[in-house]
Amino acid sequence: MCDDAQICFGSAAWLGRGLSCVCAQRRESDARPSFDLTPSEEECLQRLQNRIDIAYDSSIPEHQAALRALWNAVFPEEELHGLISEQWKEMGWQGKDPSTDFRGGGFISLENLLFFARHFPKSFKDLLWKQEGDRSAWEYPFAVAGVNITFMLIQMLDLEAVKPRTMVGAIFLKFLSENESAFDILYCIAFKLMDRQWLAMRASYMDFNTVMKATRCQLEREFLLEDITRLEELPSYSLLTL
Repeated sequence: MCDDAQICFGSAAWLGRGLSCVCAQRRESDARPSFDLTPSEEECLQRLQNRIDIAYDSSIPEHQAALRALWNAVFPEEELHGLISEQWKEMGWQGKDPSTDFRGGGFISLENLLFFARHFPKSFKDLLWKQEGDRSAWEYPFAVAGVNITFMLIQMLDLEAVKPRTMVGAIFLKFLSENESAFDILYCIAFKLMDRQWLAMRASYMDFNTVMKATRCQLEREFLLEDITRLEELPSYSLLTL
């Protein structure tokens, strides 16, 4: 069990801890607004919620195949000895069985990692191998951090609500209705931004929650900028390289 001063990578307790920071939030006494959706936005939200609801299940062939695909995308020259293997630690999983780290983020967190590896391979590998900046001696574990980014974005966008209750959530659904991959793209942006914040704050392992809060706040600020009509126009999108 973790106390308040500890970080427990991959645990449900750690995943939810301290991520309620909202930069443009209303006072707690204020009623939370809701935003009406177009039929297209409702449909896109429902499909994304269906993805979010899928727990990772190591007995499902599709989930096994996705995990193998992630390995092959990252280590194409190295044969994976099994879905339970010490090799997974090379990618920043806590132990030899990645399924234990997916509990907080579900199958979508694996899909996010795989999307990142396939669509922005240079940025993905730069983060995996910590190739940029003056790094801490006690770095965050890459893959587990990725699961937590998925969880943070679900909270930030309030994606488990029937309708968005923040302007940020409403804006995101407009992006989603125009691009079915919007959540996956935002994940890539958030991961790269998190690492940039990590370096700027000269952070170490125990600072991870603070870095995640700063990342969320920066994303919220960018969503609320004027004249942003698509994710690719967010300032932090420019951090990504193919």
